[in-house]
Amino acid sequence: MKSKPLLQIGTIESLSLPDEGIQDVLAKVDTGAYSSAIWASAIREHDGELSFVLFGETSPYYTGKVLTATNYKVIAVKNSFGQSEFRYKVPIKIKLAGRTIRAQFTLANRTNNRYPILVGRRTLRSKFLVDVSKKYYRGKF
Repeated sequence: MKSKPLLQIGTIESLSLPDEGIQDVLAKVDTGAYSSAIWASAIREHDGELSFVLFGETSPYYTGKVLTATNYKVIAVKNSFGQSEFRYKVPIKIKLAGRTIRAQFTLANRTNNRYPILVGRRTLRSKFLVDVSKKYYRGKF
């Protein structure tokens, strides 16, 4: 079986969340991070169901729509300071560089981060090739 060619992307890219109707979200592509993270707020777990809202109220991408997931995990993640914290991990469909994929994202408070989404190695593997000399390789910026 022939695999799809790797798509070349830069260190910052615009991606979309097609199921949520959210377009052109700037994301940091980080080959040093294993997992991907997305800004989420109002995170609640009750009776085996996780509810959350993508982004925070101060974000231009915030819709206030409550999303739910039953196929989630709780994992330990080391943050950028090397400290472990527990986060929820959920599948989310994204469109990056013209390719639509279902990726696993940890839900995090990224209020103080420059980019609301971080795309890590696990999402990139076997799909994308990162050209670290480029920003917005595929984006319109």
